[in-house]
Order: sequence, then C-alpha cells, then structure tokens
Amino acid sequence: MHQNQNLIRPDIADMAPYTPIVPFDVLSQRLGIPAEDIIKLDANENAYGPSPRVYQALANEPYYHIYPDPGSTSLRQALSEYTGVNAAHIVVGHGADELIDLIIRLFITPGDAVINCPPTFGMYRFDTELNGGTLIDIQRTPDFSLDTEAVERTMPHCPKLIFITSPNNPDGGVLPDACLRKLLALPLIVVLDEAYIEFSGGSRAQWVLAHENLIVLRTFSKWAGLAGLRIGYGIFPHWIGTHLLKIKQPYNVNVAGTTAALASLDDVAYLLDNVAKIQAERERLYDALARFDFLQPYPSQANFILCRVVGRDAAALKESLAQQGILIRYFNTPGLQSHIRISVGKPSDTSALLNALSAKN
Repeated sequence: MHQNQNLIRPDIADMAPYTPIVPFDVLSQRLGIPAEDIIKLDANENAYGPSPRVYQALANEPYYHIYPDPGSTSLRQALSEYTGVNAAHIVVGHGADELIDLIIRLFITPGDAVINCPPTFGMYRFDTELNGGTLIDIQRTPDFSLDTEAVERTMPHCPKLIFITSPNNPDGGVLPDACLRKLLALPLIVVLDEAYIEFSGGSRAQWVLAHENLIVLRTFSKWAGLAGLRIGYGIFPHWIGTHLLKIKQPYNVNVAGTTAALASLDDVAYLLDNVAKIQAERERLYDALARFDFLQPYPSQANFILCRVVGRDAAALKESLAQQGILIRYFNTPGLQSHIRISVGKPSDTSALLNALSAKN
C-alpha cells in the first residue's frame, strides 16, 4: 500500500469501478479479427454512423484552436427548434453522462438518498456513489415495469432524486404516462433519461414546462450516431438550469462535438430515415430471435433487444459469438441472470448473427 493511501476518500477507496465495454481495437487484437470484420452489437451504437454532413463540417471547422462558447448558444438554439422547447430550458453536456453527474452534484450532499430502479443504466449508481449519496434500489418487476408503489414507500427516507430511463436500458420498455404522473406528484426531482427516445417516440420534453420537478435528458449518441463525440443535453426547469450552468465546467462541450451536433440537426431527415431502418430491423430481429427455443426476447422500443437465455450457458453463447467476430452484451446481475442484449444493426448484421445462432442450435 502506498504510504499516502489513507488520504483517499474512504468511500472512493471502497467503491467498485464502472465496467465499460472493452474498446473496439483491444477486442480486435484479442480475437485476431480485423476491426472492419467485427460486427459490434454490444453497446447500442448506431451502425449507420453520423450524417455525411458531419464529416464535412468537421473537416471545414476553422476554430479548433479557439475555446468553445461556454453557453453553447448556437447549439441550444438549434436544439430548441428540434425539441420545440425554448433554449432557456436547455443545457448541453459532454454526453448525457456529464449531466447525470452534475445533477447529482447539484442536489446530493453526502448521505442524501437517490432512488435507482435496476435493472437500468449503470451510471446512476456510479455517479451517486462517486458523490457520496445513498442509493435506494427499487427492483423492477419481472417484466421490467417500474414498481411505483415501492417508490412511494421510500418517501419517509426523503430521497431527493429518482432516475428513470424510458425506453429503459437494458429491456427497451417505455414508462407509461400514468406512472410518470405518480412520480411527479412525489416530493422529489424526477430525472427522465430519454437516450433512446427517437426509436420509440413520445418524448416528455414538453412536460418540463408544466412540472417544476422534472428533468428530461437526451443524447446524440444513438439516433445521430455521435457516441464517440459525447454530446448530450437536458431540458430543465429554469430554477434548476440556472444552477446547473453555474456549476458546469466553462468549456465542457468541445468545438468538434458542437460542430457535429449542429451538422446533425441540419440533416434530421437523413438521420431519422436511419432510425426508421433500425426500427424495421428491430422487428425483424425480434421475430427471428423468438424462433430459437433457447432465447426469450422482450419487446423493445429502443435500438436493442434483451433476451433471456434458457437451457444453455449465456456466457458461453456470448463467447462463442465473439470468437466469430459478433459482439453482444452478457448480463448476470440481479434481475438479469442469464440474459444477453443485442443491439440492432444493419440487415447484414442481423443475418450474420442469425446464421451464427442457427449453427449453434
């Protein structure tokens, strides 16, 4: 042990690290398969990539040597037109992940409670622990619905925040309006993460204007294919947004990310056409997966499908596919024992996956 090890915050010293997806180039080397031959269906990325206008805009951007606009003024105005919400309600972040961290820092002092509803996106837990908050886990029901009555029973513990993803990751289910209204009636801040909303429709961004305790988070990572550039944004009530702008890093959104996001918003029709292709492929993939007797897929409104693996080893199935250059996500956590999650790719990706699964059948 280093002699100054005891200077580290004890809660961080004991904290489990977040487990991200293994980098693409590392997997390519490990598998001995060229990167261009790998079918990557493990991280809910957009197989179609960005708009062609993004590459052109990045090549033509003249101001990489100048610090970016701290207020992301032009991007917030473009997002206002895209979402139909006034730019004064919008805060842009270095990915929605940064905004999750900032929201928790804004509200949570050590010991304050945050409601998490697993199985769900792991960053809510990670950032709560990082900021010294106390987690209240409300396990989802067997069909991954939210247990709103269990949430209501936590009120004596005075939780400050609840994080809800809709469509939820990893199952792709959507939070019903009635459930959201019940949550908004509680004395806490509801953070609704809409990372996958373009694949389902029904955004609640406009609801923020009528609810002072609702935050809606969005991202360019999925629908716009900009996962590698980290651009997210949130719709906030004024009273929260002003404080969030105060505590964010001044130059949190870089020039490249802003340029790419603006180019994407200038080519929405092209990108939503790709979204429609993914939606159609999602239905094809679901129907095909349901025909395998060892897979039980769950209906999804996102760009992925969760499957329960029955009668065989899910980890071995994942590894077998990886050896063939097809990457999927494997879970073996509470509520997700023996589950895999498959991102929806191009039709050729689906065909390759189905061929590999058939060979194992």
